[in-house]
This record gives sequence, structure tokens and C-alpha cells, in this order.
Amino acid sequence: MEHDHRAAARDVRRLPKAHLHLHFTGSMRSATLIELAGKYGVHLPEALSSGEPPKLRATDERGWFRFQRLYDLARSCLRTPEDIQRLVREAAEEDLADGSGWLEIQVDPTSYAPRLGGLIPALEIILDAVETTARETGLGMRVLVAANRMKHPLDARTLARLAVRYADRGVVGFGLSNDERRGFARDFDRAFAIARDGGLLAAPHGGELAGPASVRDCLDDLDARRIGHGIRAAEDPRLLSRLAAAGVTCEVCPSSNVALGVYERPQDVPLRTLWDAGVPMALGADDPLLFGSRLAAQYELARTHHGFTDEELAELARQSVRASVAPEDVRRGLLARVDDWLSGEPEAGRQAAGGAAGGAAAADGGASAAQSVRDRAAAKSSAG
Repeated sequence: MEHDHRAAARDVRRLPKAHLHLHFTGSMRSATLIELAGKYGVHLPEALSSGEPPKLRATDERGWFRFQRLYDLARSCLRTPEDIQRLVREAAEEDLADGSGWLEIQVDPTSYAPRLGGLIPALEIILDAVETTARETGLGMRVLVAANRMKHPLDARTLARLAVRYADRGVVGFGLSNDERRGFARDFDRAFAIARDGGLLAAPHGGELAGPASVRDCLDDLDARRIGHGIRAAEDPRLLSRLAAAGVTCEVCPSSNVALGVYERPQDVPLRTLWDAGVPMALGADDPLLFGSRLAAQYELARTHHGFTDEELAELARQSVRASVAPEDVRRGLLARVDDWLSGEPEAGRQAAGGAAGGAAAADGGASAAQSVRDRAAAKSSAG
């Protein structure tokens, strides 16, 4: 059953929050992808060129292969440092418009290395773009380096050592992505030990395409402090209790779950199950390019399809901030702003984010903030 709290509800785009689950290429604007594809002569299938999110389903091998093929095709349009800088800036602008005050973006630099001069140059270009964007926009940004589960564990060790080497340049965590149904988490235990010993947060994917056992493996074999997705833990009450007791945050991406066919409908995503069990959650957008919605829309989904009140949405935002690796002063500032949002009056009649008009009216304040960012950047650029 759907719940409609929009008649008199606070604007979720103005709710301060941290964004902890966003993939690099997947953060791209559709219009940017179309423009870059034209620039480089890359033919995009209609699934990527229509401006609408493609129809996806990844619960079988063929569907996951198609998802990966579309993602790889989009990534092939990122070829220069300027392209990387543009992607990071636009991701920051979108996050600012959605109320994000802290963004941890996830990337596997090996995927960009062939076009950017090698592994180390690729990571340095990405980190430079993040550092510049954070400075110019005011959005706190850091990077999680993610290994690919489909590649050899030795590659993951190489990446872990590289990630630790750049811990003072903005790398804060180490992840493990791609199809969790392939291989074993324990194959990557040495890579995660290297990352943890180097002071990085362990945040592997688990409990999305595979069930609760995948989450347990992340805890047992990789000593995960955050779980990318983790939503399938809802199927195991004992696992939920363990996550809650340990304070391990699940980076839940509801729109992504539905787009990939993990759940049929938004109301089927078991947000309430995790919430009622006391499992901390950080809502994330995963891959907006392919799934069609960004950060604020995840909070609107919780409100509309699961009846989350403004007080509960505020607590979700707090949980995202607490699970971040943001400096203590940044966390305190964001938590205080969450309280300010909650103490404000509901905005009757405001179009909710993710609604029929795409959240346009709700984005007024955030969009103007993002526009001011663009204006400042343009001025800076014209000034040399």
C-alpha cells in the first residue's frame, strides 16, 4: 500500500544527508553521455541515447551481462582528464541539488587506466577532479576504490595497495563490486586486510543479487564496516540482529533494486524490515545514469511507498552522516542542519522529489545552489 505524505511534507531535497553509494560512470548525466558519445563517435543503443532509463533486469546472467555492457559502453566515453573533471563536477552539482553535504564516490581506476595513461595516472586524475570539485563547490567529497569481483584477487591486492598509498589524497575506503554471485568474498580477504591495515574503510557489495549468505561473507571474511546494498539481509532475522548489534550500515539503493528486478515494486523493497530491526541505513542512488533517479528520490520513495515520516526520514539522513567518513566537524554541522530541517514547517503543496513532474518544483532551492556553483566555476574559468 502506498502512502501519500506530500500534501504537507518537508522537502526531501532540502534534507541534509550524506551519499555513500554512488558509482563513478553511473553518476553521469544522460545528456552528458550523449554529448560525449557524439564527440568520440561512439554509437549508443537506444537504451542509452533516448534520455530515459533503460529497461533492465539483472536477476539472470543475460540481464546482468546487458547491464554491464551498457555500463562499459558509457564508461568508454570518458577519455580525457577534462571528461573526468566534468563528470565529477556534474555529480557534485546533482548531489548539492538533492541536499547532499557529503559524497563518497566509488571507482575502479583500472577501468579508466587504458585511456588515461595507466593505473596511477588514472587514479590521480580522478582524485584531482574530486579535490578541485570539492574546493570549488563546497561539497565534501572522498573516494572509495573498488576492486572487481570478476577479476583475479591479485588484481584486488594491487588496487588495495594503491588505495592505501593515496589515503592522504582523498581515498577513504575499499570496496568490491560487480556480480556477487560469482566467486567468493574470502578470495579477496588479503586485499581487504591490506586496505584495513592502511586505515581504509571496508565497504564491499553484498546482499543485492545474492541473499543473506553474501552479507555474512562480507562480515566474516572481509570484516566489512559498511555493506554495499545489504538489503537481502531482510530474509534472515539473525543476520539483521547481528548487523544492528555491530552497527554495520547497509547502503540501501531502493530504485536500483527495483530497476534490476531484485524486487518487483518499490513497496516490495524491505526498508521497514531493516528499520524495525535497528539496522543503520544510508540510502543511495547507485547508478542514476541507468536507473533514472538520484539521491533525494530514494528518500521520497521511503516516504511514498513505505510511510516514512519526516522524523524517520531525518533519522535516515543522520544514519547516512554517521556512517560516512566525514571529519567530525562536518558531521556535526550536517547533523545540526538535519535538526533545523525537522524543526521547520512542512511545505504544503510542494511537488515532492521523484513525483510526476520529476521533482522540478522541489528542486528549486537545490537547483539554484547548483546553478550558483556553475556560475562560480564559469567565472573562475574565464578568469584564467
